[in-house]
Amino acid sequence: MARPRVPLLSRDRIRDAALALIDRDGLAEVSMRKLAAELGVQAASLYGHYPNKDELLDDIAARVMSRVDTSAFDSAPWDEALASWARSYRTALATHPNFVPYLAAGPGRRAENLRAADAVHGGLVGAGWPPRYATMIGAATRYLVMGSTVGSFAGGFADDVQVYRDRYPHLNQAHLLRAIADEIDDDSFELALTAFIGGLRTTYVTVVSTG
Repeated sequence: MARPRVPLLSRDRIRDAALALIDRDGLAEVSMRKLAAELGVQAASLYGHYPNKDELLDDIAARVMSRVDTSAFDSAPWDEALASWARSYRTALATHPNFVPYLAAGPGRRAENLRAADAVHGGLVGAGWPPRYATMIGAATRYLVMGSTVGSFAGGFADDVQVYRDRYPHLNQAHLLRAIADEIDDDSFELALTAFIGGLRTTYVTVVSTG
């Protein structure tokens, strides 16, 4: 029997194609019809695998979040574990920045999100943080990570010196940022993360000592 001209559909193939489409065109441009065209099939063919777009996007979210590593909370000190989780979280999201708004707005009911939240919260409480503080630390880390992945700060500057030199004298080197955007963005995240955890260490001593 001859092979089909179009490879058979599967959830994996549909999900991967949808994520590639999001990476290329943005989240707002994704529709089941457009995705079907990318796959060379009719839109109706997708619904046997995903009843609607929301279920597809939730599956993509689960796949992205499954790459976030919280294992350091099993054995490392809380501050090292928090840094490890934050870096892993950022790496997973930074690979697909166009998808970050969906992750930010989505409900906190996805299994992968809850797995990570449970590991982080349990690790922090187990280290002595009161539950309320553990919740706030998890939330604050999430804000830091998502803010650093939703768009490039350094990459947003034009590489034309004339844009800044005459009107913005303190930005006379801003035209150089685009060429080293990844370096600036990575180092800025590390600066923020280090300062954040440094502040938490001070707070930890006060909170734990006062019980």
